[in-house]
Amino acid sequence: MQLTGTPFLLLTIVLFVGSIVLAAMQWSRAGGAPREQVQPQGRAGGRAAGRAAGRRRGRERAAARGPLRTVGYLASILFCQATAVMLVFVLVNNANQLYDTWGDLLGTANHVRTVAAPPPDHGLVADTTRAKVIQNFQPVGDSAVPGDVRTTDLKGQLSGVDGEVVVWTPPQYNDPAYKDKTFPVVELLAGFPGSSSAWFGSMDVSKQLAPLMTSGQVTPFILVSPRVTLLGGDTDTGCADVPGKINAETWFARDVPQMVLDNFRVDASAARWAVAGYSAGAHCATRLALSHPDRFRAAVSMSGYNDPMAEPKSLTAKDAHLREISNPLYILTHAATPPNVAIYETGRKGDGLEDALALQQAAKAPTAVTAVENPGAHLISTWKPMVPTVFKWLSTLIPAGS
Repeated sequence: MQLTGTPFLLLTIVLFVGSIVLAAMQWSRAGGAPREQVQPQGRAGGRAAGRAAGRRRGRERAAARGPLRTVGYLASILFCQATAVMLVFVLVNNANQLYDTWGDLLGTANHVRTVAAPPPDHGLVADTTRAKVIQNFQPVGDSAVPGDVRTTDLKGQLSGVDGEVVVWTPPQYNDPAYKDKTFPVVELLAGFPGSSSAWFGSMDVSKQLAPLMTSGQVTPFILVSPRVTLLGGDTDTGCADVPGKINAETWFARDVPQMVLDNFRVDASAARWAVAGYSAGAHCATRLALSHPDRFRAAVSMSGYNDPMAEPKSLTAKDAHLREISNPLYILTHAATPPNVAIYETGRKGDGLEDALALQQAAKAPTAVTAVENPGAHLISTWKPMVPTVFKWLSTLIPAGS
């Protein structure tokens, strides 16, 4: 059973209510020794003997039941507390879609099949020359995700990473009037931990954008959200290729776009692709765009960061060299030529704004960085309302295709 969605939530509610009923029953039964029976009137000696025998039997029954009754009552209280904690966790997890599976929660899931060195990267256009791999797409199976969102299990040919990729096509995609049209793409990255469905569930990206695309206010993008939690042990990849551990950068920048090129009517020009993320996904979005201007024209970073140490569980935070070269500011200032990318960065003081301003100050044409202060907390409730704004900004850079 999935950790997100209605079935598991209903199960936790039933368990919580059941635990309260059980605790109440245990409380009502914790009355100690039973009352002694009222004896009928008779001789004084008989009455005294009866009362003494009743007290003796009561003490014997209380002594026999006391420890068991106490243990049962304490167990019911502990069960009640455990189900309450579980219910709160499920509500928080459903609201933020942090963990999809038990493997993700327990840190036992590992999606790395192999870690061979990837071949040289010649940009998005070169991906069209590779052999196509046609995928099978299914409904996500999460009640929090709209029914028109689909998912597929992708085996990364270059990265050696296996994981699901969630895809949504705009209203125009299946319109007969657009049957010969190609569409631009935005790759969406969740934070860490985070579900590949979070952008479509917690962030409501497709629900918010569909009417704006229909009315022409936002470009009809194909939206693609790959799995970001790839390693076990509660470890973030930092979206990096780390020899001997994982080819996460190749997964996000090459395997996932290749799958989209193989299965959808999309533009193969980097000028028609963008990447967006929040939290750790925001760091990755900026990093990927600056590192691969031949694959992405733009990036959106909501409450991101430059220094990988901002996510201590990241592989790139645990090695001094990786930490340095994975910093978007380092990538920008050490590029052979300024990358032709536009980046929209948001954050509040102490949570991304200073990093955004540092990138803005270091940028040289044609690199353009827009830094916007957003005083909201580091929460989905802050980023979700920003979706229309950032996609309208993306639409000025990547207008609807011809």
